[in-house]
Amino acid sequence: MSDVTDNTVQPDAPATKATNGRARGMVRLAIVFIFIGLIAFAWWFLVLRNHETTEDAYVSAHIVLITPQIGGTVTAVDVDDTQMVHAGDVLLRLDPVDAQLALNQAETALAQSVRELRGVYANLNTLGESVKVRESELARVTDLLNRRESLAGTGAVAQEEIDQAREAVKSARAALQVALEQKEAASVQTENLRIEDHPAVLRAASKVEEAYVALSRTTLHAPLDGVVARRSVQVGQRIAPGSPMMAVVPLNDVWVDANFKEGQLREMRVGQPVHLRADLYGGKVEYDGRVVGMSAGTGGVFSLLPAQNATGNWIKVVQRVPVRIELNADEVKAHPLRAGLSVEADVDVRDGPGLALPAAVANAAPVSSIDEAGLKAAHERVAKIIHDNLGHGK
Repeated sequence: MSDVTDNTVQPDAPATKATNGRARGMVRLAIVFIFIGLIAFAWWFLVLRNHETTEDAYVSAHIVLITPQIGGTVTAVDVDDTQMVHAGDVLLRLDPVDAQLALNQAETALAQSVRELRGVYANLNTLGESVKVRESELARVTDLLNRRESLAGTGAVAQEEIDQAREAVKSARAALQVALEQKEAASVQTENLRIEDHPAVLRAASKVEEAYVALSRTTLHAPLDGVVARRSVQVGQRIAPGSPMMAVVPLNDVWVDANFKEGQLREMRVGQPVHLRADLYGGKVEYDGRVVGMSAGTGGVFSLLPAQNATGNWIKVVQRVPVRIELNADEVKAHPLRAGLSVEADVDVRDGPGLALPAAVANAAPVSSIDEAGLKAAHERVAKIIHDNLGHGK
Protein backbone atom coordinates (compact mmCIF):
# COMPACT_ATOMS: atom_id res chain seq x y z
CA MET A 1 0.00 0.00 0.00
CA SER A 2 1.43 3.33 -1.07
CA ASP A 3 1.53 6.45 1.16
CA VAL A 4 -0.93 9.30 0.26
CA THR A 5 0.47 12.87 0.64
CA ASP A 6 -1.96 15.63 2.14
CA ASN A 7 -1.42 18.90 0.18
CA THR A 8 -4.05 20.98 2.13
CA VAL A 9 -2.62 24.38 3.46
CA GLN A 10 -3.23 24.91 7.17
CA PRO A 11 -3.84 28.52 8.43
CA ASP A 12 -1.13 30.27 10.45
CA ALA A 13 -2.55 30.36 13.95
CA PRO A 14 -0.16 33.03 15.39
CA ALA A 15 -0.90 35.51 12.53
CA THR A 16 -4.64 35.15 13.01
CA LYS A 17 -4.31 35.86 16.69
CA ALA A 18 -2.23 38.98 15.99
CA THR A 19 -4.81 40.34 13.57
CA ASN A 20 -7.60 39.79 16.02
CA GLY A 21 -5.57 41.52 18.73
CA ARG A 22 -5.02 44.61 16.59
CA ALA A 23 -8.69 44.80 15.78
CA ARG A 24 -9.62 44.63 19.42
CA GLY A 25 -6.99 47.31 20.18
CA MET A 26 -8.42 49.63 17.56
CA VAL A 27 -11.89 49.16 18.98
CA ARG A 28 -10.67 49.93 22.47
CA LEU A 29 -8.80 53.01 21.20
CA ALA A 30 -11.89 54.20 19.38
CA ILE A 31 -13.95 53.72 22.55
CA VAL A 32 -11.37 55.75 24.50
CA PHE A 33 -11.47 58.59 21.95
CA ILE A 34 -15.23 58.56 21.91
CA PHE A 35 -15.27 58.67 25.72
CA ILE A 36 -12.79 61.57 25.75
CA GLY A 37 -14.88 63.36 23.15
CA LEU A 38 -18.03 62.88 25.23
CA ILE A 39 -16.24 64.23 28.29
CA ALA A 40 -14.93 67.21 26.31
CA PHE A 41 -18.40 67.92 24.90
CA ALA A 42 -19.94 67.65 28.35
CA TRP A 43 -17.27 69.98 29.75
CA TRP A 44 -17.91 72.50 26.96
CA PHE A 45 -21.69 72.22 27.31
CA LEU A 46 -21.75 72.54 31.07
CA VAL A 47 -18.82 74.91 31.70
CA LEU A 48 -16.88 76.39 28.81
CA ARG A 49 -19.81 77.74 26.81
CA ASN A 50 -20.82 79.79 29.87
CA HIS A 51 -17.41 81.44 30.22
CA GLU A 52 -15.55 83.98 28.13
CA THR A 53 -11.82 84.23 28.72
CA THR A 54 -8.99 86.40 27.47
CA GLU A 55 -5.33 86.91 28.19
CA ASP A 56 -5.43 90.35 26.61
CA ALA A 57 -6.11 92.05 29.95
CA TYR A 58 -4.08 94.49 31.98
CA VAL A 59 -4.22 96.27 35.31
CA SER A 60 -5.13 99.95 35.03
CA ALA A 61 -5.02 102.82 37.52
CA HIS A 62 -5.49 106.55 37.61
CA ILE A 63 -2.24 108.37 36.84
CA VAL A 64 -2.60 111.76 38.54
CA LEU A 65 -0.16 114.27 37.06
CA ILE A 66 1.24 116.85 39.46
CA THR A 67 1.44 120.20 37.68
CA PRO A 68 1.99 123.67 39.19
CA GLN A 69 -0.65 126.37 38.78
CA ILE A 70 1.95 129.12 38.94
CA GLY A 71 5.47 129.40 37.61
CA GLY A 72 8.57 129.59 39.75
CA THR A 73 11.87 128.09 40.77
CA VAL A 74 11.90 124.75 42.61
CA THR A 75 13.50 125.11 46.03
CA ALA A 76 12.80 121.64 47.46
CA VAL A 77 11.56 118.24 46.30
CA ASP A 78 10.38 116.15 49.24
CA VAL A 79 9.60 112.86 47.45
CA ASP A 80 11.12 110.48 44.94
CA ASP A 81 9.99 107.70 42.62
CA THR A 82 8.45 104.58 44.24
CA GLN A 83 7.76 106.49 47.46
CA MET A 84 4.33 106.12 49.09
CA VAL A 85 2.58 109.38 49.91
CA HIS A 86 -0.69 110.26 51.60
CA ALA A 87 -3.19 112.93 50.67
CA GLY A 88 -1.91 116.31 51.88
CA ASP A 89 1.77 115.36 52.04
CA VAL A 90 4.14 118.00 50.65
CA LEU A 91 5.58 116.95 47.30
CA LEU A 92 7.68 120.00 46.40
CA ARG A 93 8.08 123.70 47.07
CA LEU A 94 8.56 126.71 44.82
CA ASP A 95 10.34 129.93 45.70
CA PRO A 96 7.67 131.96 47.60
CA VAL A 97 9.42 135.36 47.61
CA ASP A 98 7.57 136.88 44.64
CA ALA A 99 4.20 135.59 45.85
CA GLN A 100 4.86 136.89 49.36
CA LEU A 101 5.74 140.35 48.06
CA ALA A 102 2.58 140.41 45.94
CA LEU A 103 0.54 139.47 49.01
CA ASN A 104 2.15 142.24 51.05
CA GLN A 105 1.36 144.80 48.35
CA ALA A 106 -2.25 143.61 48.09
CA GLU A 107 -2.71 143.85 51.86
CA THR A 108 -1.27 147.36 51.88
CA ALA A 109 -3.60 148.41 49.06
CA LEU A 110 -6.59 147.01 50.97
CA ALA A 111 -5.65 148.88 54.13
CA GLN A 112 -5.17 152.12 52.16
CA SER A 113 -8.55 151.66 50.43
CA VAL A 114 -10.33 151.21 53.76
CA ARG A 115 -8.69 154.31 55.26
CA GLU A 116 -9.47 156.42 52.20
CA LEU A 117 -13.12 155.43 52.41
CA ARG A 118 -13.15 156.24 56.10
CA GLY A 119 -12.12 159.75 55.05
CA VAL A 120 -14.87 159.86 52.43
CA TYR A 121 -17.53 158.80 54.95
CA ALA A 122 -16.24 161.30 57.52
CA ASN A 123 -16.12 164.08 54.92
CA LEU A 124 -19.76 163.39 54.01
CA ASN A 125 -20.90 164.87 57.33
CA THR A 126 -18.61 167.85 56.85
CA LEU A 127 -20.08 168.46 53.39
CA GLY A 128 -23.58 168.37 54.88
CA GLU A 129 -22.66 171.07 57.37
CA SER A 130 -21.02 173.07 54.59
CA VAL A 131 -24.29 173.00 52.61
CA LYS A 132 -26.15 174.37 55.63
CA VAL A 133 -23.61 177.17 56.03
CA ARG A 134 -23.91 178.08 52.33
CA GLU A 135 -27.69 178.07 52.56
CA SER A 136 -27.56 180.43 55.57
CA GLU A 137 -25.12 182.71 53.77
CA LEU A 138 -27.36 182.81 50.69
CA ALA A 139 -30.41 183.66 52.83
CA ARG A 140 -28.50 186.46 54.61
CA VAL A 141 -27.20 188.17 51.45
CA THR A 142 -30.59 187.73 49.73
CA ASP A 143 -32.32 189.46 52.64
CA LEU A 144 -29.71 192.24 52.54
CA LEU A 145 -30.27 192.70 48.80
CA ASN A 146 -34.05 192.87 49.28
CA ARG A 147 -33.75 195.59 51.93
CA ARG A 148 -31.41 197.71 49.80
CA GLU A 149 -33.56 197.33 46.71
CA SER A 150 -36.59 198.51 48.74
CA LEU A 151 -34.67 201.75 49.59
CA ALA A 152 -33.37 202.28 46.06
CA GLY A 153 -35.95 205.00 45.22
CA THR A 154 -35.42 207.00 48.40
CA GLY A 155 -31.78 207.86 47.78
CA ALA A 156 -30.72 206.33 51.11
CA VAL A 157 -28.74 203.56 49.38
CA ALA A 158 -26.28 204.09 46.57
CA GLN A 159 -26.60 202.07 43.38
CA GLU A 160 -23.09 200.73 43.94
CA GLU A 161 -24.17 199.10 47.22
CA ILE A 162 -27.13 197.49 45.49
CA ASP A 163 -24.84 196.09 42.76
CA GLN A 164 -22.45 194.75 45.39
CA ALA A 165 -25.36 193.04 47.18
CA ARG A 166 -26.47 191.43 43.93
CA GLU A 167 -22.95 190.11 43.30
CA ALA A 168 -22.87 188.74 46.85
CA VAL A 169 -26.11 186.86 46.18
CA LYS A 170 -24.69 185.38 42.96
CA SER A 171 -21.50 184.31 44.75
CA ALA A 172 -23.46 182.77 47.64
CA ARG A 173 -25.74 180.91 45.21
CA ALA A 174 -22.70 179.56 43.28
CA ALA A 175 -20.98 178.48 46.49
CA LEU A 176 -24.15 176.67 47.58
CA GLN A 177 -24.32 174.88 44.23
CA VAL A 178 -20.69 173.72 44.57
CA ALA A 179 -21.33 172.42 48.09
CA LEU A 180 -24.44 170.56 46.92
CA GLU A 181 -22.52 168.92 44.04
CA GLN A 182 -19.69 167.89 46.37
CA LYS A 183 -22.17 166.35 48.78
CA GLU A 184 -23.93 164.54 45.92
CA ALA A 185 -20.64 163.16 44.62
CA ALA A 186 -19.72 161.85 48.07
CA SER A 187 -23.23 160.43 48.55
CA VAL A 188 -23.01 158.50 45.25
CA GLN A 189 -19.85 156.74 46.50
CA THR A 190 -21.25 155.88 49.91
CA GLU A 191 -25.03 155.63 49.51
CA ASN A 192 -26.52 152.56 51.27
CA LEU A 193 -23.09 150.98 51.63
CA ARG A 194 -20.93 150.03 54.55
CA ILE A 195 -17.20 150.41 54.14
CA GLU A 196 -16.84 146.60 54.21
CA ASP A 197 -19.25 146.31 51.25
CA HIS A 198 -17.87 149.16 49.16
CA PRO A 199 -16.77 148.08 45.64
CA ALA A 200 -13.32 149.59 46.12
CA VAL A 201 -12.80 147.55 49.28
CA LEU A 202 -14.18 144.39 47.68
CA ARG A 203 -11.85 144.83 44.71
CA ALA A 204 -8.85 145.29 46.97
CA ALA A 205 -9.98 142.31 49.09
CA SER A 206 -10.17 140.08 46.01
CA LYS A 207 -6.59 141.05 45.17
CA VAL A 208 -5.51 139.97 48.66
CA GLU A 209 -7.28 136.62 48.29
CA GLU A 210 -5.78 136.13 44.84
CA ALA A 211 -2.28 136.82 46.17
CA TYR A 212 -2.88 134.55 49.17
CA VAL A 213 -3.98 131.69 46.91
CA ALA A 214 -0.93 132.23 44.69
CA LEU A 215 1.31 132.04 47.76
CA SER A 216 -0.35 128.83 48.90
CA ARG A 217 0.26 127.32 45.47
CA THR A 218 4.00 127.58 45.93
CA THR A 219 3.68 124.41 48.01
CA LEU A 220 2.33 121.41 46.10
CA HIS A 221 0.57 118.69 48.08
CA ALA A 222 -0.40 115.14 47.17
CA PRO A 223 -4.06 115.14 46.09
CA LEU A 224 -4.60 111.52 47.18
CA ASP A 225 -2.88 108.43 48.56
CA GLY A 226 -0.58 106.72 46.09
CA VAL A 227 2.91 105.94 44.86
CA VAL A 228 5.12 108.57 43.23
CA ALA A 229 6.16 107.80 39.66
CA ARG A 230 7.82 109.55 36.71
CA ARG A 231 9.45 112.28 38.76
CA SER A 232 11.23 114.64 36.35
CA VAL A 233 11.69 117.80 38.42
CA GLN A 234 14.93 118.85 40.13
CA VAL A 235 15.86 121.51 42.68
CA GLY A 236 16.73 124.82 41.01
CA GLN A 237 14.67 124.08 37.93
CA ARG A 238 12.56 126.93 36.56
CA ILE A 239 9.11 125.60 35.72
CA ALA A 240 6.11 127.06 33.93
CA PRO A 241 2.45 126.65 34.94
CA GLY A 242 1.05 123.32 33.79
CA SER A 243 4.41 121.57 33.39
CA PRO A 244 4.14 117.89 34.47
CA MET A 245 6.66 117.23 37.22
CA MET A 246 5.66 113.81 38.56
CA ALA A 247 2.69 111.50 38.88
CA VAL A 248 0.90 109.91 41.82
CA VAL A 249 -0.65 106.50 41.15
CA PRO A 250 -3.29 105.35 43.69
CA LEU A 251 -2.61 101.60 43.78
CA ASN A 252 -5.47 101.07 46.25
CA ASP A 253 -7.90 101.93 43.46
CA VAL A 254 -6.99 99.77 40.47
CA TRP A 255 -9.12 97.90 37.97
CA VAL A 256 -8.64 95.60 34.98
CA ASP A 257 -9.24 96.49 31.34
CA ALA A 258 -9.89 93.19 29.54
CA ASN A 259 -10.00 93.32 25.73
CA PHE A 260 -12.54 90.75 24.51
CA LYS A 261 -13.25 89.89 20.90
CA GLU A 262 -16.49 91.35 19.60
CA GLY A 263 -18.04 87.89 19.35
CA GLN A 264 -17.43 87.27 23.05
CA LEU A 265 -19.70 90.15 24.09
CA ARG A 266 -23.02 88.60 23.04
CA GLU A 267 -23.92 87.36 26.51
CA MET A 268 -21.68 89.65 28.54
CA ARG A 269 -23.49 92.05 30.86
CA VAL A 270 -22.72 94.54 33.62
CA GLY A 271 -22.53 92.88 37.04
CA GLN A 272 -21.39 89.41 35.91
CA PRO A 273 -18.69 87.80 38.09
CA VAL A 274 -15.11 87.54 36.89
CA HIS A 275 -12.21 85.39 38.06
CA LEU A 276 -8.76 86.82 37.42
CA ARG A 277 -5.19 85.61 37.71
CA ALA A 278 -2.21 87.94 37.49
CA ASP A 279 1.04 86.78 35.94
CA LEU A 280 2.79 88.43 38.89
CA TYR A 281 1.48 85.74 41.28
CA GLY A 282 0.75 82.98 38.78
CA GLY A 283 -1.98 80.51 39.70
CA LYS A 284 -1.37 80.88 43.44
CA VAL A 285 -3.58 83.97 43.76
CA GLU A 286 -7.00 84.52 42.26
CA TYR A 287 -9.00 87.73 42.34
CA ASP A 288 -12.77 88.07 42.30
CA GLY A 289 -14.20 90.91 40.29
CA ARG A 290 -17.27 91.96 38.37
CA VAL A 291 -18.00 93.66 35.06
CA VAL A 292 -18.80 97.34 35.60
CA GLY A 293 -18.86 98.59 32.04
CA MET A 294 -17.82 98.24 28.43
CA SER A 295 -16.04 100.78 26.29
CA ALA A 296 -18.06 102.96 23.94
CA GLY A 297 -15.92 101.76 21.03
CA THR A 298 -13.23 99.34 19.99
CA GLY A 299 -9.58 99.98 20.59
CA GLY A 300 -9.05 100.86 16.94
CA VAL A 301 -11.58 103.70 17.06
CA PHE A 302 -9.66 105.53 19.79
CA SER A 303 -6.19 104.83 18.42
CA LEU A 304 -3.92 107.64 17.28
CA LEU A 305 -4.39 106.58 13.64
CA PRO A 306 -7.81 104.91 13.36
CA ALA A 307 -8.37 102.49 10.49
CA GLN A 308 -9.86 103.98 7.32
CA ASN A 309 -12.16 101.18 6.24
CA ALA A 310 -13.77 103.21 3.46
CA THR A 311 -10.59 103.51 1.36
CA GLY A 312 -11.11 100.23 -0.46
CA ASN A 313 -8.00 98.53 0.93
CA TRP A 314 -10.12 96.68 3.45
CA ILE A 315 -9.22 93.52 5.31
CA LYS A 316 -11.55 92.24 7.97
CA VAL A 317 -9.89 92.12 11.37
CA VAL A 318 -11.64 90.87 14.46
CA GLN A 319 -12.00 93.86 16.76
CA ARG A 320 -11.62 93.89 20.53
CA VAL A 321 -13.65 95.95 22.99
CA PRO A 322 -12.21 96.99 26.37
CA VAL A 323 -14.31 95.74 29.29
CA ARG A 324 -13.76 97.34 32.70
CA ILE A 325 -13.61 94.93 35.63
CA GLU A 326 -13.80 96.04 39.23
CA LEU A 327 -11.58 94.22 41.72
CA ASN A 328 -12.18 93.28 45.34
CA ALA A 329 -10.46 95.94 47.46
CA ASP A 330 -9.53 93.51 50.25
CA GLU A 331 -7.89 91.10 47.80
CA VAL A 332 -5.94 93.92 46.17
CA LYS A 333 -4.79 95.09 49.60
CA ALA A 334 -3.60 91.58 50.47
CA HIS A 335 -1.88 91.10 47.09
CA PRO A 336 -1.04 94.51 45.61
CA LEU A 337 -1.01 95.05 41.87
CA ARG A 338 0.82 97.54 39.67
CA ALA A 339 -0.52 99.41 36.67
CA GLY A 340 0.15 97.60 33.41
CA LEU A 341 0.51 94.06 34.81
CA SER A 342 -0.80 91.23 32.63
CA VAL A 343 -3.94 89.47 33.80
CA GLU A 344 -6.04 86.54 32.61
CA ALA A 345 -9.77 87.21 32.92
CA ASP A 346 -12.59 84.64 32.97
CA VAL A 347 -16.15 86.04 32.86
CA ASP A 348 -19.07 83.85 33.90
CA VAL A 349 -21.84 84.88 31.49
CA ARG A 350 -24.54 82.69 33.03
CA ASP A 351 -25.71 85.26 35.54
CA GLY A 352 -28.85 86.74 34.13
CA PRO A 353 -29.65 89.29 31.44
CA GLY A 354 -28.13 92.33 33.12
CA LEU A 355 -27.52 95.71 31.52
CA ALA A 356 -25.38 95.89 28.42
CA LEU A 357 -24.67 99.54 29.30
CA PRO A 358 -23.95 100.95 32.77
CA ALA A 359 -26.58 103.10 34.44
CA ALA A 360 -26.12 106.86 34.26
CA VAL A 361 -24.51 108.50 37.27
CA ALA A 362 -24.70 112.05 38.55
CA ASN A 363 -21.88 114.38 37.64
CA ALA A 364 -19.27 114.63 40.35
CA ALA A 365 -18.82 117.96 42.09
CA PRO A 366 -15.87 119.98 40.75
CA VAL A 367 -12.71 119.87 42.82
CA SER A 368 -11.48 123.21 44.10
CA SER A 369 -7.95 124.30 43.21
CA ILE A 370 -7.36 125.19 46.85
CA ASP A 371 -8.73 123.42 49.89
CA GLU A 372 -11.57 124.97 51.84
CA ALA A 373 -9.36 125.58 54.86
CA GLY A 374 -6.95 127.66 52.78
CA LEU A 375 -9.72 129.75 51.25
CA LYS A 376 -11.26 130.29 54.67
CA ALA A 377 -7.89 131.49 55.94
CA ALA A 378 -7.74 134.02 53.07
CA HIS A 379 -11.20 135.36 54.00
CA GLU A 380 -10.18 135.66 57.64
CA ARG A 381 -7.03 137.52 56.64
CA VAL A 382 -9.08 140.03 54.63
CA ALA A 383 -11.59 140.51 57.47
CA LYS A 384 -8.79 141.20 59.93
CA ILE A 385 -7.19 143.85 57.68
CA ILE A 386 -10.54 145.61 57.22
CA HIS A 387 -11.30 145.46 60.94
CA ASP A 388 -7.91 146.84 61.93
CA ASN A 389 -8.17 149.78 59.52
CA LEU A 390 -11.75 150.68 60.39
CA GLY A 391 -10.56 151.69 63.83
CA HIS A 392 -12.94 149.30 65.66
CA GLY A 393 -12.09 148.88 69.27
CA LYS A 394 -9.89 152.01 69.43
